[in-house]
Amino acid sequence: MRVQYSRSVGDARWTLNASDGELLVRTGVTGRAAKMGHRLTIAMKRWTATVQWAGDEPVSAELVVDVDSFEVLRGDGGVKGLSGPEKTLVRSNALRLLDAGRFREIRFAAHTIDKTNGGYRLSGTLELHGKTQACRIDLRTDDLGDVWRMAGQATVRQSDFGIKPYSMLMGAVKVADEVSVSFTAQRMKE
Repeated sequence: MRVQYSRSVGDARWTLNASDGELLVRTGVTGRAAKMGHRLTIAMKRWTATVQWAGDEPVSAELVVDVDSFEVLRGDGGVKGLSGPEKTLVRSNALRLLDAGRFREIRFAAHTIDKTNGGYRLSGTLELHGKTQACRIDLRTDDLGDVWRMAGQATVRQSDFGIKPYSMLMGAVKVADEVSVSFTAQRMKE
């Protein structure tokens, strides 16, 4: 389905945040004892996305995420379920590895936005842990009548940003280097 955005007069700026959708990070587990580890689902609770429009077309987009808004929702797999204190420990370890006191934000800025059959391809840069890398995100858009629904997913390799994935038991259980980041949001039509 090809989506046509109808804008009224002039240019506009959209601002979205966690009240409009969700930003999730999903991890995998590797190592000799991977079956003992949990595949985590993490929510980033404070983020802001802005989209600048020129007429009917988006011309720039930026997503800024507060690293300290990290919340462990669940841990799948493992020997037993992930308890509340274990979720707190996971959060603490992750914030330490991300050096959240020094690098307080994660930022994606789309410099080029191309229309695709199902939405838009956003090409730009991802800044994480003080390092910047090229990044491309395919954003699906759906017209639901009164609202636009947007959804995208990307894979991020932690080591590309100088982050050493968490490990325990002398490396027998490790968080996988690649994590999956998904974004969904809805925006009321104007």
